[in-house]
Amino acid sequence: MSTTGATADPLAALGSLPGVADSVESVRKAVDRVYGHRVMRRRSNEITSEAALRGARGSAALSGADWALEEVRRRSDFSGDDGARTMGAALRLTAEAGQLLSVWRQSPLRVLARLHLVAAADKAERVGRPRQEGEPVDEPLIGLDLPSAAEAHGRLDGLSELIIAGGSAPALVTAAVVHGELLALRPFTSHNGLVARTAERIVLVGSGLDPKSVCPAEVGHADLGREAYLKALEGYVSGTPEGVAAWIAHCGRAVELGARESTAVCEALQRGAA
Repeated sequence: MSTTGATADPLAALGSLPGVADSVESVRKAVDRVYGHRVMRRRSNEITSEAALRGARGSAALSGADWALEEVRRRSDFSGDDGARTMGAALRLTAEAGQLLSVWRQSPLRVLARLHLVAAADKAERVGRPRQEGEPVDEPLIGLDLPSAAEAHGRLDGLSELIIAGGSAPALVTAAVVHGELLALRPFTSHNGLVARTAERIVLVGSGLDPKSVCPAEVGHADLGREAYLKALEGYVSGTPEGVAAWIAHCGRAVELGARESTAVCEALQRGAA
């Protein structure tokens, strides 16, 4: 879907799609429940840390590294096989996201380049910049047609302009569009899924919807499953109102499940079981 259009605030216009307002309201209630939990008032840093770990695990699972949570806790070396490197990249991105919140609204393209650099963890020529014509993209789990580099650059610029301009769109809508555009465009030669989900997190946190980063949408996306994730993404890429609305609703459900996960952590801490 192109985020540019005739309306002055095309992201806000998406909020009027059928069902989107309900998703926005449902997400708000789910987030409020977590923030209203008594454990959050005393131990929010612990909840944030646990949400970061679980979010990284969920994002890595969607990129093919589906590890048990305790295995992620136990491991310290993520330099082995492809799965370990994917998990390591997800953990690094989660840690980096909080450092980039203040930059996002002024320079989202700079943030995206930084995220790719952190994910790739090397200084190869193709790292930390959008791909050029003819460069291959290593994203085997997303089978959608790949836009040309020129189209990817143009749409990235348009997305950046919308973010910098701001507007009245709900945080969920903006986060879903950022996530969907990055998956659709795959602007980097690798790690696009991990970068897209981290960018979604940055929007949700930076918007003030989830300022303590305790509602990891990545957990929800993983819980909903890769098949549902890719089907919803196909709807977004179709550009139809129904498809875009379904993608936003899918992202909303992921945030709700992330909130539920952190509520369960709060309950466990309250019982002294975690």
